[in-house]
Amino acid sequence: VQLVESGGGLVQAGGSLRLSCAASGIIFRLNVMGWYRQAPGKQRELVASITGDSRSTYYADSVKGRFTISRDNAKNTVYLQMNSLKPEDTSVYYCNTVQTGSRYWGQGTQVTVSS
Repeated sequence: VQLVESGGGLVQAGGSLRLSCAASGIIFRLNVMGWYRQAPGKQRELVASITGDSRSTYYADSVKGRFTISRDNAKNTVYLQMNSLKPEDTSVYYCNTVQTGSRYWGQGTQVTVSS
């Protein structure tokens, strides 16, 4: 299983970024996919998740109304559209899935929001 994130960077407060996570080694359309983030000195937290058929999504309260998770099963890719970014969104963002009882993570992509 391999998860490769991209799309992070430096953005001013109020700006937008779109993260992508390309997956391989899994039957992508069957897997729930999630985005987590971890800021320095803090625990990793779930930001958003989406079921394989895209019918169900979850968002942390801190990002509701600003972030949108989506997926393209034909491309084995999950996205996180982040709008109205705030300095407190600064973190390393990780893509995640569970396969046969094991949890898999990407390498992470840094998002830095300047005030």
